[in-house]
Amino acid sequence: MASILIVDDYIVTLRILSTQLRKGGYEVVTVVSGKEAISQLSQRDFDLAIVDIAMPEMDGITLLEKLRKEMGLVTLPILMLTASALDEDRARAQSAGATDFLTKPISSWELLDVVQRQLAKVH
Repeated sequence: MASILIVDDYIVTLRILSTQLRKGGYEVVTVVSGKEAISQLSQRDFDLAIVDIAMPEMDGITLLEKLRKEMGLVTLPILMLTASALDEDRARAQSAGATDFLTKPISSWELLDVVQRQLAKVH
């Protein structure tokens, strides 16, 4: 069973995504901040991470940069989650090493499709 880390400061989003992914057969860990994400990723391995771009303290793109550069997680698929369709956010995330993008709200089938596709690339 693949394990997925979801990082979002909005509890409702965490509940919705984790429920959809668990129904899809995935093990899910949720955290509400970049700091908690770094802690989780330093303690155990995940097969994929979903990171919200707009978060207080440390935004998702800063977290992505830390994961790629400081923690050396260059092969971990990291999907960026955003309610914004701004090209500037996508460009920043892409240059920081984002694997793919998910736009809120996301349907259950679309979420599972993207996750399955990304996991198939690394396994």
